[in-house]
Amino acid sequence: MRQAIGYYIYRILSGLLGLLPEPVMRGLGYSVGWLTSFVARRRFAMAVRHQTRVAGTAVGAHRAARRVFMWYGRYWAEVFWMRPRRRRHLLPTTELAGIEILLGAVAAGKGVIVALPHMGNWEAAGLRAATEGARVLAVAEELGNERIVQWFVAMRHMMDIDIVVARKGARVTRELLQRLEQGGVVALVCDRDLSRRGIPVTFFGEQTTLPPGPLALAERTGAALLPVGTYFGRGARHRFVVHPPLEIPAAADAEERVRLGTQLLAEKFEEVIRVAPEQWHLILPNWPSDHEAER
Repeated sequence: MRQAIGYYIYRILSGLLGLLPEPVMRGLGYSVGWLTSFVARRRFAMAVRHQTRVAGTAVGAHRAARRVFMWYGRYWAEVFWMRPRRRRHLLPTTELAGIEILLGAVAAGKGVIVALPHMGNWEAAGLRAATEGARVLAVAEELGNERIVQWFVAMRHMMDIDIVVARKGARVTRELLQRLEQGGVVALVCDRDLSRRGIPVTFFGEQTTLPPGPLALAERTGAALLPVGTYFGRGARHRFVVHPPLEIPAAADAEERVRLGTQLLAEKFEEVIRVAPEQWHLILPNWPSDHEAER
């Protein structure tokens, strides 16, 4: 019953937001996000912690955390508002910097791994990539509500994003490897280690872990690993920035190369996030000390 209720809430929100003109939808997203920051106190406190890490000081962290929720509200508003007929209106709002890097990596034929933090509207980035001939395969998190999972899968297919769901027993790695071996593109949002058993890194000056997947896939296949930043712009605009391929450090064995490379990716993510730290939609624990702070 709970699963059905959750699914219909998503459908109702999608129906209501879908009726609004784009500027109204966007403004409503900002407003609901701002109001949510006063209700979701634990998540707001976590956003304050993360913004303090990025800035290196607690000054202004509360104000920045409010804006985190506002940008996150815009993201969800855009998700619920999108329809197939609106894709042609969305594309002109997107700017893709470093397109020559992306297309050059695709042309090399060894596969491409796009590594992103939780910023901006990454589904819009997927749509723009597909129009440039770089359709991506992404991994969707298993949410425990199959109806909502399938809703997300359908929404991302609408944005020309292929999806594999990371559920128990699913052969996710095999599907990712197959896409890369075919010279295709895999997109991984990988600034958060859900398993908490990933590669130890120093990230914004504090020890945590990041998923080994991006570097392990690059090491195994020889695919180019491209860090990408996805940002909201003024008005309805979006900006996507493709960075040059991450060079995997030379080391005696693959495990060490993956470890060193994951640290380099963490440092690159710091650079990507500092461009627009308030658009970093991370409001959950991401460092061991975060879990201790929640107790």
